[in-house]
Amino acid sequence: MGGLTLTHFLVLGALLFSTGVLAVTLRRNAIGVLIGIELMLNACNVNLVAFSRFTGNIDGAVYALFVVMLAAAEAAVALSIILHVFSHAASISVDDYTEMKG
Repeated sequence: MGGLTLTHFLVLGALLFSTGVLAVTLRRNAIGVLIGIELMLNACNVNLVAFSRFTGNIDGAVYALFVVMLAAAEAAVALSIILHVFSHAASISVDDYTEMKG
């Protein structure tokens, strides 16, 4: 048994990323779109950590840590926007957000 290679991790990252793209494009729910974005960010993290591990360089893992912090901030801001829009429009469907006035 050879164990896990870089190809295994890259295929996993590609599957996660394509699932995230499908979730963003096909979902009409704002929460579903956020989940798709999180899947795409996690696919990038899998690739960064895999390259970091197989090249022996720690830079990819450090970048992955920054991506995790960015994803947490993005989720907090997006959820607050969704809650604000839901309180006014009583819907979280993406199709209902045709215009946003400041």
